[in-house]
Amino acid sequence: MTDFKDRERAEEAHFALEEEVAFRIAARRNRLMGEWAAGLMNLTPEETDAYKKAVVQADFEEAGDEDVIRKLLGDLTAASTDISEADIRVKLEEMTIAARRQLLGEV
Repeated sequence: MTDFKDRERAEEAHFALEEEVAFRIAARRNRLMGEWAAGLMNLTPEETDAYKKAVVQADFEEAGDEDVIRKLLGDLTAASTDISEADIRVKLEEMTIAARRQLLGEV
């Protein structure tokens, strides 16, 4: 019985670790997306820092990436940039890979 409980605890710990890593990758990706978008909108360094935080916060509105895409698309459209939703989705995938590499490179 102890072996079963130990195995169960190990699986729970592994799942929790995977969830934490996924959260950290998403947060880093969102900061990278915010930095990219801020560059397109010609924001100052101070505005860029605030914007990166705002993009990270936007991800807490609903599950998935749609809230982040909606924020970026709205802000980039308001800033008169020529960026489409498809462009944002492609950049989101690129930044996910970059964030994963950065995070796993730190471990």
